[in-house]
Amino acid sequence: MAQAFTIQTHLPEDHAQATLVGRIWQPNIGPVLVRVDADGVYDLSNIAATSSQLLELDDPAAAVRKAEAPRLASLADLLANADAAGRDTTKPWLLAPIDLQAVKASGVTFVASMLERVIEEQARGDAGKAEQVRKAITAVIGDNLSSVVPGSPEAAKLKDVLLAQGVWSQYLEVGIGPDAEIFTKAQPLSSVGLGDEVGIHPKSVWNNPEPEIVLAVNSRGKVVGATLGNDVNLRDFEGRSALLLGKAKDNNASSAVGPFIRLFDANFSIDDVRRAELTMRVDGTEGFTLKGSSSMSMISRDPLNLVEHAIGPNHQYPDGLVLFLGTMFAPTQDRFGPGQGFTHQAADIVTISTPKLGALVNTVNFSDKVAPWTFGLTALFKNLAKRQLI
Repeated sequence: MAQAFTIQTHLPEDHAQATLVGRIWQPNIGPVLVRVDADGVYDLSNIAATSSQLLELDDPAAAVRKAEAPRLASLADLLANADAAGRDTTKPWLLAPIDLQAVKASGVTFVASMLERVIEEQARGDAGKAEQVRKAITAVIGDNLSSVVPGSPEAAKLKDVLLAQGVWSQYLEVGIGPDAEIFTKAQPLSSVGLGDEVGIHPKSVWNNPEPEIVLAVNSRGKVVGATLGNDVNLRDFEGRSALLLGKAKDNNASSAVGPFIRLFDANFSIDDVRRAELTMRVDGTEGFTLKGSSSMSMISRDPLNLVEHAIGPNHQYPDGLVLFLGTMFAPTQDRFGPGQGFTHQAADIVTISTPKLGALVNTVNFSDKVAPWTFGLTALFKNLAKRQLI
């Protein structure tokens, strides 16, 4: 059944004051960068051909507000055509709001999810063993990590204690050690947007969504906006071996971003990101519902510090990057039986929302059943050249 997407439920609650940019697919034309207003979307091609190029401007928000941009479509009509299950491909629809940017992610940035990563490792990816391991680990560690500053002398002393107790882990190393975990989540142009299906590997039997705020960062390392993301994760693959992180994280449609990038301006800043409260809901076809939340105030490293770990003298990104900030959401609610925890089923509907960024909604499917990714960099360059935008 096609889902209903509306301005009231999917735009920021203060959307009249928000500077929003996105991308749409126009049939017979291709991907178009747009300004998003409640009354419609407006073509920004005269100031930037791509989302990446727009974010390189000195003041993207001001440029977007001042742009003489022709109206392309009704936002209500675009939202009505967002759900991939009922999409009319002869009409425009929404894409992920990013294109050429590197898609990076930071992991183990919240204590709750850090402990779950340790549990995955100790359980060797077996969901049935997770509860027993969880009790054993927390009996030793407790919640005493929440006040530890990563990389601090206190963190180093705690490491010595945990090593002596035999419970040190590679996840604790990046969680409270001096170096943050930064990994490549997906390839440029491969992320899906609002209404699209997200993919889980068909061989995975223990997996979950990860609701996160995603920062938009230009090539100079300046954070210029934020959006929402779902860092779809395979807990069994990663639990078996950290060397399987690429397979656990990067599968067809495993990165969802959107619905729009909200640019920093007088009404929205990095402080709003720091204060954000994310909520997530999973609705299964069998009537199962999972609810959770992730408070950015609980993050162990400041968002701007994570950006410094991602881009700088040792890591340049000429087209900028987007950075998933991690999540404290690690579902343990039993779905299929006592001690089995949570895992996805095909057709689950995942909703990630926060008041100042709106709501990102996707339906779960297996990565080999989701629409294949075919529009890559070569296709984009040929399209932009044909339209005389490069």
